[in-house]
Amino acid sequence: MHRLQELVRLHRLGTGAREVARLLKMSPNTERTYRQALTKAELLAGKPDELPELETLKAAVEKHRPAAEQPEQERSSIEEWTEAIQQLKDKGLKPAAIYDRLRLQEPEKFDGSRWAVRRLYQRLRRADGVQATDVAIPVDTEPGEVAQVDFGQVGKLLCPETHVLRRAWVFVMVLGYSRHMYAEVVFDQKTETWLQLHQRAFEYFGGVPETVVPDNLKAAVLRNAFGIDGDKALNRSYRELARYYGFKVDPTPPYAPQKKGKVESAVKYVKHNILAGRDGEDITAVNRELWRWLEEIAGQRIHGTMGRPPLQVFREEEVSALRSLPKTPYEPCVWQQATVHRDTHISFSGRLYSVPWRFIGSKVWVRATSSTVIIFADDVRVATHVRYGKRKRCTIDAHLPDHRVDLRHRSQSYWLTRATRIGPETEMLVREIFDSDEVLSQLRKVQAIVAHLEKFPVSRAEAASRRALFYGTYSYQGIKSILSKALDLEPLPVALAQRPDEPERYRFARTATELLASALEGHDEPH
Repeated sequence: MHRLQELVRLHRLGTGAREVARLLKMSPNTERTYRQALTKAELLAGKPDELPELETLKAAVEKHRPAAEQPEQERSSIEEWTEAIQQLKDKGLKPAAIYDRLRLQEPEKFDGSRWAVRRLYQRLRRADGVQATDVAIPVDTEPGEVAQVDFGQVGKLLCPETHVLRRAWVFVMVLGYSRHMYAEVVFDQKTETWLQLHQRAFEYFGGVPETVVPDNLKAAVLRNAFGIDGDKALNRSYRELARYYGFKVDPTPPYAPQKKGKVESAVKYVKHNILAGRDGEDITAVNRELWRWLEEIAGQRIHGTMGRPPLQVFREEEVSALRSLPKTPYEPCVWQQATVHRDTHISFSGRLYSVPWRFIGSKVWVRATSSTVIIFADDVRVATHVRYGKRKRCTIDAHLPDHRVDLRHRSQSYWLTRATRIGPETEMLVREIFDSDEVLSQLRKVQAIVAHLEKFPVSRAEAASRRALFYGTYSYQGIKSILSKALDLEPLPVALAQRPDEPERYRFARTATELLASALEGHDEPH
């Protein structure tokens, strides 16, 4: 419109049409179109120094200038669906949803493509103009008030432990007031790593901000519920960290990275500056260079918004406003939900931990520190384990059913020890049973026999074992029958009683002395 004012002024000065078009860098046709519209509105006549207002010129051109026809290539192939798409757009549907809705509701009439719907949707959005929700409102924070955190992928670096290239990410925490930041490159985004990075960042700053704004990542936020009354479901590990250090957590809404623009810019700055072109380098060396860069380069640059070096602003105005660090160091604590499987164990961090068997099939919460694993069911502690051990499975016998707890022990030595605790006769019986078959395992039979003998007094268990040895009774039912019929209380023949120091027992044959002694039993005295 300002060029139209100049067009009116030049014509009022008597300048020719071609000269006006040349001076205003318009085509002759365009100049003629505007000149005719302004002539019809009687705006070309008058004094050169008394020009019409821009609004007047715009209204005259829109009224008298013929509307240009839309080129054929700019017309939508689904122009007749404009009203329907506008209605669905007003209801909050996006292009993909509108496309699917039209295909579903009008399968025979609608034949447009997904891209046609998208182009028409964007045209309608432009026609609606700028909405209130499109306005980006800059937020100024006070010293020590806010810190923003995020991850950014930085390619593959060399792991010094495995000597293998691994995908790496850079963690960045930026203080909202001074723009001073902490950064570190890591190989994963696990919850434990996330917590440790926060701990090291707070120690680097020498204090804790009032609020931390994390990205909407799993380690910090478990589900997206960010309405006005939405409940922010924080990861329990992150909540415990926040309670320990005394800061609040304000998660970024989904698909809204602009709401943490300070850290988004910082991540790009770090990636494209100090971390650019470092693929294949050792991560330890990269971190050393990164921390040096934070102090000597990033912290000393003149920040575009602040107009001063971030490190200077941090030291002069923000460090004193941060919360003090706790007196005792923080021990990272990880919370994780797990399911109790049929073997009464839950899986956590590559190991199995037992839970009381009545919780099979239930969901439980695991709280793990560097040394312990504590399991909660319905907010009640039900198990405590040492986190690291030699074996993958950590089992507490009390967590198994009473009558089945011993079945998890599968070694002969364990059951021989149990038999020895009863007595030497039982030990000998168990050894005989194990040696009775060179092919079939006798473990289950021994488990049942020893467990049954332990229910009786030692004297009866030993007597039953002695009788079983003599008669060669090696079955569980046979020994159970001896005890149930009280045959263990019946004495064996005197000659058959074996002394403890006797080196060998005849199982199926008798010596001559024993045979003669038994032959005299039950006969009358000799005449």
